[in-house]
Amino acid sequence: MNHLTTSLGEYDLVRFPEDPRDRLRAWDAADEYLLRHLEGTGDAPPADLSGTVVVVGDRWGALATALSGCRPVQITDSFLTQQATRVNLERNGADASGVRLLSTQEPPPERIDVLLIRVPKSLALLEDQLHRLAPHVHAGTVVVGTGMVKEIHTSTLRLFERILGTTRTSLAVKKARLIFCTPDPGLARGDDPWPYSYALPSDVGVVSGLTVTNHAGIFCAERLDIGTRFFLRHLPGRRGPERVVDLGCGNGVVGTAAALANPEAEVLFVDESFQAVASAQATFRANAGADGKAEFLVGDGLSGVPEGTVDLVLNNPPFHSHQATTDATARRMFAGARDALRPGGELWVIGNRHLGYHVVLRRIFGNSELVASDPKFVVLRAVKR
Repeated sequence: MNHLTTSLGEYDLVRFPEDPRDRLRAWDAADEYLLRHLEGTGDAPPADLSGTVVVVGDRWGALATALSGCRPVQITDSFLTQQATRVNLERNGADASGVRLLSTQEPPPERIDVLLIRVPKSLALLEDQLHRLAPHVHAGTVVVGTGMVKEIHTSTLRLFERILGTTRTSLAVKKARLIFCTPDPGLARGDDPWPYSYALPSDVGVVSGLTVTNHAGIFCAERLDIGTRFFLRHLPGRRGPERVVDLGCGNGVVGTAAALANPEAEVLFVDESFQAVASAQATFRANAGADGKAEFLVGDGLSGVPEGTVDLVLNNPPFHSHQATTDATARRMFAGARDALRPGGELWVIGNRHLGYHVVLRRIFGNSELVASDPKFVVLRAVKR
């Protein structure tokens, strides 16, 4: 189940954090297709990987682990991907020091000779990353993208064409496809439109009319999503010095609202996305000022927060992991919140009605209260006893 076999070797790979109940693999047919192409197939010779190899968007470190002998640079928006890569390198006896891990917020290598791109779910993130990478490729750079057929659209190919150069695709194999691009250093690609800012509507409480900043790839980066809009209308009215966490903070609008409503609060913005935490920091600083009390953490939920140190957790949990629908992330967030909260501390959650979070909260906290609802969403409150 967990073994990826290539001509480079056989690799025992896991997702992070490892969950024995999770039956999803740490790689898929798109990763296999790309690795087979690099090994050389049919009349095509193996790719020359002696230069600087950059792997963008690796999901769980499968590509970086398989190519570890080439000393690649991995670029990802995901803290969990970085952790998975470290774990998988160790599991397979690879030299972890030979793989350089960069976030999407860090500058890429000055010169890129082989650029391998796992197409992300977010077209905006792909656009932003191609703009960031374009100045570092040259006419001889080998550029290969990969993804499942359902992830690669005409708009995907247009981005490669517009930002890097002439682009074509492979035939589909096991519902996966490759993208081949020939860089044109002289291409007039225009400016990177990210980060993007917009003004909030007038009916969302204390943050009404304020401007939020969104880096590419965060959920609903071009507008306020309806779930967060509903949540902002029903946040708890609290006063006094307390420690508040915006868990899975996205662009930070919820935590910023909590800070503006209670200036004595100290807010911790947490997300596993580097793009999200950068967005939250920009949003908070623009609206709460340099004197606002806040911390910003890229990490695995609340795993880095000491137990019993938090008064309030505000959470809009995701229910997708890449293309898979799952409540595993929400369950881990809720359990982490329970551990981080002081006795009497509260977790407030916004979620779609059909997800049944009230059942999960009762199992973890022993209680769940409905605060507000509409035909699509519920706001729930759980108290640590």
